[in-house]
Amino acid sequence: MRREPDFFTDAELTLVYLARRLRESLKIEELLTANEIDYLVETGTYLGGFLFRRELTGAYFYVSSDGAESARQLLLTHGYRPQDAS
Repeated sequence: MRREPDFFTDAELTLVYLARRLRESLKIEELLTANEIDYLVETGTYLGGFLFRRELTGAYFYVSSDGAESARQLLLTHGYRPQDAS
């Protein structure tokens, strides 16, 4: 379920996925919600492009550190490449 930042007041959040397109972001939201995983989504910038580097906007998905590994596994199962646990 999508949550507001104040829901995670005492929890440490871990980045599990960066969606680079709106359609991809919506699919990730559906997947996490359907599996009852509490998550926070925020927009932010990242560097993209191969020959010409430029700043782009994406959706960053965070979950509590306790549920990060299960969220990553869920993403992998459905063909997404989650952010590394580092």
